Amino acid sequence: MNGIIEERKQSIVLKTGTENSGITCDQNSVSGSVSQRACVYSGARVVLNPITDAFHIVHGPIGCASYTWDIRGSLTSGDDIFRTSFSTDLREKDVIFGGEKKLEAAIEEVVAKHQPKLIFVYATCIVGVIGDDVEAVCKRISNKYAMHVIPVKSPGFSGNKATGYKMACNAIMQLLQDYKNQPLQRGINILGDFNLAGEMWIIKSYMKEMGIPVISTFTGDSSYEKLIKAPSAQLNIVQCAGSSMYLANRMYEEFGIPFIKVSFFGVEDTTESLIKIADALKDEEAKQKITDYCTEQTTRVEEIIAKYRKNLEGKKAAVYVGGGFKAISLIHQFTALGMKTVVVGTQTGKKDEYEVIEKIVDKGTVILDDANPAELERYMVETGADILVGGVKERPLAYKLGIAFCDHNHERKHPLAGFDGVLNFVEEINSSINHPVWDFIKSEVSSYE
Repeated sequence: MNGIIEERKQSIVLKTGTENSGITCDQNSVSGSVSQRACVYSGARVVLNPITDAFHIVHGPIGCASYTWDIRGSLTSGDDIFRTSFSTDLREKDVIFGGEKKLEAAIEEVVAKHQPKLIFVYATCIVGVIGDDVEAVCKRISNKYAMHVIPVKSPGFSGNKATGYKMACNAIMQLLQDYKNQPLQRGINILGDFNLAGEMWIIKSYMKEMGIPVISTFTGDSSYEKLIKAPSAQLNIVQCAGSSMYLANRMYEEFGIPFIKVSFFGVEDTTESLIKIADALKDEEAKQKITDYCTEQTTRVEEIIAKYRKNLEGKKAAVYVGGGFKAISLIHQFTALGMKTVVVGTQTGKKDEYEVIEKIVDKGTVILDDANPAELERYMVETGADILVGGVKERPLAYKLGIAFCDHNHERKHPLAGFDGVLNFVEEINSSINHPVWDFIKSEVSSYE
């Protein structure tokens, strides 16, 4: 632990045995450590952005709006207005005199030109400083046009990315409250999947195979009309626990909709999750259908994976992703390939998720919560990792060290969920790790030294 910031030492553990380490997690980032987490505003946009017909107005400097200029891999089967950010573009004058009038004018302009059904207004850092009453402006416009203009309290300094998830979920609940008294209908809501590279469509195809209707999705390929039907569902399934468990809990407490955690990353987790859904609905016919389907798909996928396993056995992987549930699925996938996970960390993992991680990794694995770049680089080098699985902020760290990289975040353009996603994942891991460029880089580094 030499060279590690003192306050960070309880958030980095080395698995030494079977006992639980009691890692410190689910807290605000340590000042000065330059965490890999993103800000509150970005967390809110991650959750809300894929709503295909929603308008997003960023009340703040233009730079904040640039975060969502189509940098994510969410796909749509309907509108694509969500790919455009609208901004009030606050300047120095607005900081001095306030930006409420500018915000109201911006909303009025969007209403006049587009007649939207749903608008989200994001209060960014500067708005939190100058004190604009964003809620009052939104309420005034909502009443004037009898539409939903919902404030999203997301100043970056008010927490971290997980706080942004919570603010987004609060905004969704504000929308759903007006539609909570609906008759129950057979079907489920899918929470925490953002249709990256069409992954929501893969999950929905499995539900169709089982004969289970999907009522609403949060928020991949969703729309206003689909979202407002959500309170009528029998069950919520939660794919990304980090972003959507808070929403699942609120929907259970306020609408009475039970939920289960699922993961569609990896053969094992996909199969287990589909059977869990049938069990939760007490649908034996659906269970039999999906059991037969999963058996067939597993055989197909395993035959293809076997061709890659000999190239990957004994390789070492580092994992740094958003939530703990995804990290667990990735560890399972690497184990199935004969690979060892030597470093694993998350941005928003919870205690129970870290307890599972400690049980399934090997002795000597480094486990980190809310890591910074220096820590990730250090432990990848010390453990001899061959590949890092992470997001856009982690990619440069791997390449700088001459380590292969796999993008498992919002920017990717190919699906990694479900049975076909497993094949995409294995092919990418194989081609990344075994690319000859790494031998060339290592030889160049050795000759330089």
